[in-house]
Amino acid sequence: MQSLNLQQAAAFLHVHPITLLRKAQTGEVPAAKPGKCWVFLDVDLIEYLRSQYSQRASQGDTEETALCHSINEKTRRSGGSKSRSQALNRYNNLLALPTTKKPESTKQD
Repeated sequence: MQSLNLQQAAAFLHVHPITLLRKAQTGEVPAAKPGKCWVFLDVDLIEYLRSQYSQRASQGDTEETALCHSINEKTRRSGGSKSRSQALNRYNNLLALPTTKKPESTKQD
């Protein structure tokens, strides 16, 4: 049994250290924080990985069942970025300072 720090455990699991930190904080990945640093045990991480295998198998995550033909249909996009940009333009127009034409010089030569 070997203890690993956050970076070592993240490399072992092939995940980003921040992702592993969040999973450790929520209790999804077994870890302990006896002081300022997180500590992971390699046997716990192996058990965690094995539990992920069984979850995928029980969910039927196979290529045959994952195919969904309804998503191949072309559909018209609605909402999304166009609506957001219109709202953003309205917002920017409301924030803009009123501009007026500068008066021409009234000096006479």
